[in-house]
Amino acid sequence: MIKKILKSVREYKLLSILTVVFISLEVILDVLIPILMTKIIDNGINQQNLNIVFLIGGILVLVALFSLLFGWFSGKFAAISSSGFAKNLRHDMYYKIQEYSFENIEKFSSSSLVTRLTTDVNNVQMTYQMLIRIAIRAPMMFLFSLLMVFTIHTELAIIFLIVAPILGFLLFYIANKAHPLFERVFHTYDDLNNRVQENVRGIRVVKSYVQEDTEISKFKAISNKIYQYFMKAEKLVALNTPIMRLCIYSSIILISYLGSRFVIEGTLSTGELTGVITYAAQILNSLMMLSMVYVTCIISIPSMERIVEVLEEKPTIQNVKKPIKEVANGEIEFNHMSFSYVKDKPVLKDINLAIKSGEMVGIIGGIGSSKSTLVNLIPRLYDVTSGNIKVAGKDVRDYDINVLRDSVAVVLQKNVLFSGTIKENLQWGKKDATLEEIKQVCEIACCNEFISKFKDGYDTYIDQGGTNVSGGQKQRLCIARALLKSPKIIILDDSTSAVDTKTDAMIRKSFREYIPEVTKIIIAQRISSVEDCDRVIVLDNGEISAFDTPKNLLKHNKIYQEVYYSQVKGSDSDE
Repeated sequence: MIKKILKSVREYKLLSILTVVFISLEVILDVLIPILMTKIIDNGINQQNLNIVFLIGGILVLVALFSLLFGWFSGKFAAISSSGFAKNLRHDMYYKIQEYSFENIEKFSSSSLVTRLTTDVNNVQMTYQMLIRIAIRAPMMFLFSLLMVFTIHTELAIIFLIVAPILGFLLFYIANKAHPLFERVFHTYDDLNNRVQENVRGIRVVKSYVQEDTEISKFKAISNKIYQYFMKAEKLVALNTPIMRLCIYSSIILISYLGSRFVIEGTLSTGELTGVITYAAQILNSLMMLSMVYVTCIISIPSMERIVEVLEEKPTIQNVKKPIKEVANGEIEFNHMSFSYVKDKPVLKDINLAIKSGEMVGIIGGIGSSKSTLVNLIPRLYDVTSGNIKVAGKDVRDYDINVLRDSVAVVLQKNVLFSGTIKENLQWGKKDATLEEIKQVCEIACCNEFISKFKDGYDTYIDQGGTNVSGGQKQRLCIARALLKSPKIIILDDSTSAVDTKTDAMIRKSFREYIPEVTKIIIAQRISSVEDCDRVIVLDNGEISAFDTPKNLLKHNKIYQEVYYSQVKGSDSDE
């Protein structure tokens, strides 16, 4: 786990090493200070030799200044390297997520991935900074100071050898109890993020149904759960401080008592006692710092585990070794294809279809008949469970994923526009698209009419999620964006539901006139959206009920007849 995460240090490895070097130099100088103080007291003050006082005092000042300088460098390098490490870690996680299939995303959930990219990375960043500074400084300070105490007085040094194991055992016990509680905290954070995202996205619905109090109560319940877990964990971790203080003060009292006796006996000088007490403070402070690092590690270990889960997750959809780099045409074949989200529960069963290149095909069916699932399998957003799907005579699994998806433009049910201008949004379809090309696809998608009414035209700014345009306008912009890819196949997944029937008909007419060679698949609830298609697929409970021309379906297929007559009668009643 540690090895996997540390791969993200990369170009900040040198700064991390320099941090350790400067920390080591700082520790060495800090360890020299008590020795110099001992010399000043014993050889200078006690013997009333001012020359020794000034000489060693000057050296002491220089040592202190260099120690300060080395400490500043180590702090600076540690801050840069830890921030860079966190930046690389986010980069690696984010790029890994881009490789995920829908199945991988659903496994983690979007709210959990956001928590891992933010809270968990921050925890690991803080831990890394403490590890390359304090986790290096504290053990070195402990060992060097203990060594110096042994050179001064062996019996006093034994006190620390007794205290250290007791302290280590108690800290390990606390960590062992607190770790599972922190794991629960971070999993509950995922639920909290999910609740907040859901509330913010659906704020219009919340307000229209006056459900603010209900949402607040749900938020409070999850927030209170986090508070309870944190409180239990922090209660355990809080024991760290009193235990440390007990050890520190007990050691200092014992050293002062025994040290004063040794001074009276003449086996220890006043300066040496002062040095031992100073080293005692350094030793015990280093133990205190180690306990801080230990607590931080307790908190961050669950975060590390969650980050590694993201980095080690294998995308369920990957390229073959030598993928095909070109899609010749828009011909589609489904050969005994079945698909299931959950094992042994197929949602599509033994699908057999042959769609000609350039054909306009409609898909209708009841809610839950797996219409969207069927078309999502064409660009390999999911992989089939059995059988195969071919595009231009080749299995979709043999194509390079990016090439296939560039050739299959999907306008999904949930149309998404991103913050930026209309032009920038449309250029998602083609980065270097000229204004002429953009206007051309907007003409096909019937967008030019409303875009021309905007003050800034194609430079009109779209708010996040496209909240400043209507549902129908958003759908038409998404269709234009898909057309800009110059695809071999275009799929509209109920993507004209928010436009009026006249505009819907105009879009289909434009499809026939301007992109006759492109295969067009239209999922719709309105019978009028598919009645001028070449053929229509009727889906019923994940199976093909019929695949024929609208005219023949109206004569022979009961499902098509029911939909047709219910909508035609409804239309007649309105008239």
